[in-house]
Amino acid sequence: MESKKLAVVDIETTGNSVKKGDRMIQIAIVLIENNQVVETWSSFVNPMQPVPVFITELTGIKNQDVTAAPSFEQIAPEVLSKLEGAVFVAHNIHFDLPFLNGELNLAGFNSWSGLVLDTVELSRVLLPTVGSFKLTDLTADFELDHDRPHQADSDALATAQLFLSLVSKALTMPLVTLERLARESVYLKSDIHVLFNHLIAVKKQKLEDLPAHLEVFRGIAIRKKVRPDRKTDQYGPLDAEPFLKQLLPGYVKRDAQLKMIHHILHSFEQKKHAVIEAGTGIGKTHGLLIPAVIKAREGHRTVITTHTLHQQAQMQDNAIRDIQRLLNGSVQFAVLKGKSNYIHMMKYDQSLQEEDPQYDIVLTKMQILTWLTETETGDGDELNLTGGGLLFWNRISHNGWFLNREEDPWEKHDYFAWSVSLAKEADVIITNHSLLASDQLKDQKLLPDYQYLMIDEAHHLEDVSRKQWGVQLDFMKIKFAIGQLSPSSGDSIYTRLQAAAKKAGVSTAEGEVEFDRLNDEADASFHQLGTWFKTNVKRKPGVQKHMLALDPDVKESRDWLKISYAFERFLAEMKNWRNMLETMLDQLRKNRSKLTDKHKADVEEAYAFLQEWHEMIEMIRNLFIRSSDHLVIWAEGDMRSIPGSLTMSAREIDISRKIKSAFFKDEMPAAAVSATITVNNSFQYFMNATGLTHSSADCLALSSPFDYQKQVRLMVPGDLPDIKAVSPEEYVEWITSHLSVIAEATAGRMLILFTSHEMLRNTYELIKESNLMEDFVLIAQGITAGSRAKLSKNFQKFDKAILFGTSSFWEGLDIPGENLSCLIMVRLPFSPPDEPLLRTQWEIAKANNRNPFSEISLPKAVLRFRQGFGRLIRHEQDRGVFIVFDRRIITASYGRAFTDSIPSIDVEERNLDSIIEEIEHWL
Repeated sequence: MESKKLAVVDIETTGNSVKKGDRMIQIAIVLIENNQVVETWSSFVNPMQPVPVFITELTGIKNQDVTAAPSFEQIAPEVLSKLEGAVFVAHNIHFDLPFLNGELNLAGFNSWSGLVLDTVELSRVLLPTVGSFKLTDLTADFELDHDRPHQADSDALATAQLFLSLVSKALTMPLVTLERLARESVYLKSDIHVLFNHLIAVKKQKLEDLPAHLEVFRGIAIRKKVRPDRKTDQYGPLDAEPFLKQLLPGYVKRDAQLKMIHHILHSFEQKKHAVIEAGTGIGKTHGLLIPAVIKAREGHRTVITTHTLHQQAQMQDNAIRDIQRLLNGSVQFAVLKGKSNYIHMMKYDQSLQEEDPQYDIVLTKMQILTWLTETETGDGDELNLTGGGLLFWNRISHNGWFLNREEDPWEKHDYFAWSVSLAKEADVIITNHSLLASDQLKDQKLLPDYQYLMIDEAHHLEDVSRKQWGVQLDFMKIKFAIGQLSPSSGDSIYTRLQAAAKKAGVSTAEGEVEFDRLNDEADASFHQLGTWFKTNVKRKPGVQKHMLALDPDVKESRDWLKISYAFERFLAEMKNWRNMLETMLDQLRKNRSKLTDKHKADVEEAYAFLQEWHEMIEMIRNLFIRSSDHLVIWAEGDMRSIPGSLTMSAREIDISRKIKSAFFKDEMPAAAVSATITVNNSFQYFMNATGLTHSSADCLALSSPFDYQKQVRLMVPGDLPDIKAVSPEEYVEWITSHLSVIAEATAGRMLILFTSHEMLRNTYELIKESNLMEDFVLIAQGITAGSRAKLSKNFQKFDKAILFGTSSFWEGLDIPGENLSCLIMVRLPFSPPDEPLLRTQWEIAKANNRNPFSEISLPKAVLRFRQGFGRLIRHEQDRGVFIVFDRRIITASYGRAFTDSIPSIDVEERNLDSIIEEIEHWL
């Protein structure tokens, strides 16, 4: 292939679909020979139709650029001559090639056929940890020139350079890895196996020693794990500010950050807990890490817990590495996650012996082969996997050992055991709230003993703990698990255990009859539950997803008793299967010496499955059989797909004592930190939720250093109707008309926060139907494909973009500078009053003559409001407009609770014309 011509093609079009009549507006071809670019060619193309505004916004190509350009029919012979005898290369071959062939066919030519290479697919294989496989992101990663993204000539040249960079990377990989990649790649969608076989031939011409940082074990190349050296401490007592000056180039003293550090240390010295509200811009990360380092140098271990795995990784990637470098390794850090975050190498090794043509599985196997030459952690969160890849990951992730750990051939290379051993030796352990909460339920805890605890994003602790200590069971998960037991499937857990038993000479029971009964009872019980749900739920116009609480009187009803009996029968069948699987596994463990490595891997996978099966049995017991006054139980489902969408949940009503005993022990001081803890300048709401008292905890509120009076305008449209005075449909019409006018004034760069996905979708669809914002790129959570991070990144790429968000978009979204100039909150973020947990808490408060609105609903809404407000100003230079569409912030008696909860800003009530005038002046 080295001497073979490669034609790298990029095409710009009027839209995404050949079948819907979209046409080409630009084509570029870059020719590569002998690993060098030898020719570049491009041409605008007259599409014989207008170029949509969205495409002009994306590409910069206007109607006047293409009206005088040749038709594709005129340039087709030249295009075909350049492609003749070449390998067709494109970034997303499934877009460019169909468009090219569509244009060729319209011009009277045959479709192009030949070898194809997709650089998206190749990037997924060779760059498995990058956050995005978009061309602009990949060229930035490789530091390649890409001056005009979304124009064909620039994109084609960038794709050519990317391809050559990927080939260079592949040639640095071990021969054993390339050979395994070549074997798997025959099932990919483009002809990457041809490329890999060529690269193998090149490598064999000049065999090289394996790089020193790699080793090959059982035919798989892996990166060697290096235990960090504990260096002798060269420093005396560490003082926070001098250390920060050394640590941070261009250090600027932040009084609030130093107060935070000293407050934590003082509280710890007094054997008390610290509760700190640290506003945006204080430098919270170092405010947590510096006390931990100081305590480490005194010989004490600290655990720092974050809300998400992403925040955990951010802390590790940035601040921690700098600290370790400055301290020359004298303080050891470790990151610890739950078992299932780590790869189980015996399972993965065995999966490579199985030929499975399913695309997502093949792609994921290949990504992992590359990743194993790079990772020291074996943490699957490093990988960028497809949805199908995540399902495969669940098969090969860690669940501990069922057979003797020493019999696992990969035991000395096990990543989970490695991470636990590093944690045991570390001075500072970084983990997450979910692991911290779930660890409390285990007899053998993952976290080693520690003396201090620091809780970042502490306002999430209650919800995460309630979820971890609660129950959630859904119909699809049950049906998926049952499917894994099917005796009629040659690859099910049950049939693989049968094969292992046969190999070991162990007799097993036949499962066909039991399986049919199990499946039938599952369907029957959930069918009854679905009928009850549809009969009793109170439907709301335009809303498909509903919740229905299991109130005490419902538990005594005849209908619910029938459901309980149905689930008892289902539970009996589940227990039969549990007992059968346990018996088979026990027999196989006793006869493990007769098992092959493949069968041992199958046994380990079955053991992991059995653990999940047992958890589901306990969930059904708690939801349908046992009765507890401490739990709120409810069903949730989408009326369009019952029972398929049904989920049953149970949560404890009051977990404050459990939180106190788990995380705020008298003998182990903890610091709880967040940008949003106080309500009306009081810590009481957080104290109540965590069981803390003012005698056991020192509280400190530290304001943001930003000058919000100069940086933010807060406006409320006075010409909007009261949200409760009109129907949801009318309200959506009102806000849509306002949004379109405001968007013109801000030129996009607008984040719109909704409290419900239904209202978000209805607003988005009305805007699309009305063409009120056809000049803007509309990006909507739950509608536009992609994760929160991907949607945020796309939003920042376009000049005229509008981002519609709900739920997770109210916090943790960091869009600095002019990328976000306008934040709109559609309504105040009160939780729905019929939410089962909230409703139960209200009833308890009323029964105790307390005010449930001021004690429960209002504080939750105020905290959410503050989190939403925090999206607008991320740095000292940011400026923006904050518009609240809910007039209750002015008219309701509780409105001041919201405005008083954010930095002091004037609240301006204006009509829409006045708001537009002010925005244009302000921005």
